[in-house]
Amino acid sequence: MFASQSPLMPLAPLVPITEAEHGVVIDMMYARADNFTGKVIYSSKLCFLHPKAEAALRRAIDGAAHLKLQVKIFDAFRPQAAQEALWAFAPNPDYIADPAKGSNHTRGVAVDLTLLEATGNELDMGTPVDTMTTDSHHFCLNHSAAVQINRAKLLTVMLEAGFVHHPKEWWHYQLPGAKDFDLITL
Repeated sequence: MFASQSPLMPLAPLVPITEAEHGVVIDMMYARADNFTGKVIYSSKLCFLHPKAEAALRRAIDGAAHLKLQVKIFDAFRPQAAQEALWAFAPNPDYIADPAKGSNHTRGVAVDLTLLEATGNELDMGTPVDTMTTDSHHFCLNHSAAVQINRAKLLTVMLEAGFVHHPKEWWHYQLPGAKDFDLITL
C-alpha cells in the first residue's frame, strides 16, 4: 500500500490513528461494501491523519471523554483513487469534493466521525453518515431536540479541539485552512 513502509508507518506526513493508542473506535466505512456506493472503495482498514489533525483529534477525544463519550471514526485520510471513485459514483460537490480540486481527506486534514455512549451505541444524529440530503445539514430543524443536542455535542467537541465543520455534513470536520495543506499522493 505504501512504498517500502510498514503497514502502520506510511510515508510522511501521515500519522497512524489506532484504537489502542487513541482510545477511539475505528470503522473505516469505505473499506466495507455497506457504504453509500454499495462497494468497497479501498481495501485498507487503517486510519491516518496529518500530524496537525492528529493533535486536534487527541483534543477532541479528551473533550468527548469529559462528556463520558467516545469518538468513532468512519474515514480520515483518503487516497486520491478513493476520492475519484466516490466522485464517479456521486459527482455532487455539495457532499463529495471534486478530485480535480482536491479533497481535504486527501490532504489528511479531514475526519468523518460520530460519538458513542458508554454502552458503545452511537448517539442518534438523525441520519446515517453520508446521507446526502438536507437532513444531514448541521442545523437542519427536521430532527428531534435529542438529535439537535447530540449534533451540538459533536460540534462543540470538535470546534473546541480546533476543527471546523462542514455545514452540510454533521459527521465531517477538518482543520481550518485545510486547502493550504498539500494533497498527499501515495
